[in-house]
Amino acid sequence: MSKEKETKFQSIFNGKNLDGWYGDPTYWRIENGILIGEVTPETILKRNSFIIFEKQQPKNFELKLEYRISKSGNSGINYRSEKIDNLPYALKGYQCDIDGENKYTGQNYEEKKRTTLAYMGETVSIPQMPDSITEDNIRKNVIKNSWQTRTVTKTIAKKVLESSINQNDWNSVHLKVNGNKMQHYINGVLFSEVTDLDDINRSEKGFIGVQVHVGPPMLVEYKNIKLKMLQ
Repeated sequence: MSKEKETKFQSIFNGKNLDGWYGDPTYWRIENGILIGEVTPETILKRNSFIIFEKQQPKNFELKLEYRISKSGNSGINYRSEKIDNLPYALKGYQCDIDGENKYTGQNYEEKKRTTLAYMGETVSIPQMPDSITEDNIRKNVIKNSWQTRTVTKTIAKKVLESSINQNDWNSVHLKVNGNKMQHYINGVLFSEVTDLDDINRSEKGFIGVQVHVGPPMLVEYKNIKLKMLQ
């Protein structure tokens, strides 16, 4: 890959078909160039379902996209994630959370692993996993859906962040993922930052995917999904 190409964002969703993407057609479709995830009263989920970009497993990268979500919607953008054996359309790994009520938007939530690493507005350092916690029992270190071994070095008031989100309209997401640092921007505002020093649990590369979540009927839309690889 030339340095010229490294500096450019490349579209990974063509708006016409699901080339390169793997998801359950019950929940995912394309309309007018938009990727739509929908849960109806007839298709209520028993577990979260992802549509996964299978062509690459980026390590260091930037990702840009736009989303719009219903008030009852709950979604997220997974990255550096792994597929789960015997569970189709499932991912395990880092996630930029998105929800219609903006309780969690922009936070760093590790799906099916350490749970919440950084809430909205937090800059966090995650140290090595405690010696008292074994690798096969990491849930022991989770309380109220939050990883307990973390140091918050900076916070931005949630109300300030909420004011930068467009309700019932399109919002832009910019993920900057490089080395052990992960930054989630919504509409140009930093919503969370995690430096993950836990070399036992952290992931250095993996799949990108977007989610429909268990819960009430919902609708989420994504467009202009672009990826830039970093060295």
